[in-house]
Amino acid sequence: MPTTGFLIRHVQWPLMEALKGNRIRPYMKELQATQHLSAEALNVQQREKLVKLLDHATQNVPAYTAFAPDWSKMREMPERFMQRIPVLTKTHFRQNADQYLSQGLQTNRLIENRTGGSTGEPTHFYLDRPTVERYEAARWLGLSWYGIRIGDPCVMIWGSPLELNAQQARRYRWKERWLKNRMMISAYELDERHLEANLRLIREFRPAYLYGYASALHTLAMMMLRRGMTLGIPLKAVVSTAESLHEHHRQTIAQAFDAPVVNEYGARDGGIIAYQCKAGSMHAFSGNCYLEVVDPITHIPVYKGHPGVLLVTDLHNTVMPRLRYQLGDIVALSDSACSCNLPFPLLASIDGREDDMFLSLNGQYVHGHYFNHIVRNMDSFRTFQLVQHEPERLSLLLVKEPERFLPADEAKLLEGIRAALGQVSIHVSYVETIPPASSGKTRYAIREFPLTSALPLE
Repeated sequence: MPTTGFLIRHVQWPLMEALKGNRIRPYMKELQATQHLSAEALNVQQREKLVKLLDHATQNVPAYTAFAPDWSKMREMPERFMQRIPVLTKTHFRQNADQYLSQGLQTNRLIENRTGGSTGEPTHFYLDRPTVERYEAARWLGLSWYGIRIGDPCVMIWGSPLELNAQQARRYRWKERWLKNRMMISAYELDERHLEANLRLIREFRPAYLYGYASALHTLAMMMLRRGMTLGIPLKAVVSTAESLHEHHRQTIAQAFDAPVVNEYGARDGGIIAYQCKAGSMHAFSGNCYLEVVDPITHIPVYKGHPGVLLVTDLHNTVMPRLRYQLGDIVALSDSACSCNLPFPLLASIDGREDDMFLSLNGQYVHGHYFNHIVRNMDSFRTFQLVQHEPERLSLLLVKEPERFLPADEAKLLEGIRAALGQVSIHVSYVETIPPASSGKTRYAIREFPLTSALPLE
């Protein structure tokens, strides 16, 4: 909506900056300025930020204070010093999280967050507002490459929060609509019989872009192509996030929506790491993060162009620094230059999270993240894997969190699964571990049959 977007840009955001100290736009301007630097100047800027972070961590973070003497001798070689720091796995961080919190901070003044557990290990951590705002600044910079502005209308193919009551849900939708200019179509309830109604909602809202899970966008695009339907309005982009975007996803989405398909790469515990430019390259925001790609066994850096385990060091998170944090993805860096002339380093490949779409007994498509959303709010389970063998038959693997396990949580989880899929048969097994996929992440939502509706279209 043009009026809503104008008010967000020219009234709401300036007020937030004046009254609450919001700095997303100033941080975005900082990133925009780096677009005009040389790659060498960008590296110098990144090194300065890394030195500042290491100064802080070795003085104020219990997990790193033992490295202070070495750091004082190697301060001119921060990249070499970093390789003396052990790789930080999610398991080690979960077991020792208090050691990574900067001394003297009160957690009730910080932003608590939790990962979705796509590596098999949901992780609690803390951020401060400036760090979160820098993540948002990176996202808006990437969107700006496609002419998308703060406040432009967006339709999200996303998951609705499950834990909200009716009043909270109404407030949530109101904030999305009027404070963010976003409308949501639930990725947990995609139904081909409602396709025409959903497309009509999108047309009436007239978004500048769509934003959603790769698999959900692909499913919506497939439904449109099967029915011979088009959106009928121009889009600046369709932005895929939170999952691996495969080439067949990209082609189908581009064909259905007649718009550029843009890959956003990030993580709750890593921020917005990279964005795809118009030339098709994935540019890493090196002003926000320091990336390393290492051999998964030896942790020795691999050559550019070769895949390895991605280690992320957030350059601005000083409240809970995680140096050389193993995000869980397999990535390859590139030493190529992009024709778009942006100086940011390139990612050659990303092998990240994948969620399947499930089929309910009433013919709805349910994004796999729905089930993760249930489990991550339960402390009873360390991780899980749900496999849909056929629409009415599933298997559920559960790994207990021994000290927090409540038997009643299994019943709640099964109830939640059946609320989405219908009265399906679920075989439950408790296991010690669930083997990860080649990406290093545990696939918690797997479908073993073709995604076609079992019900006739009306």
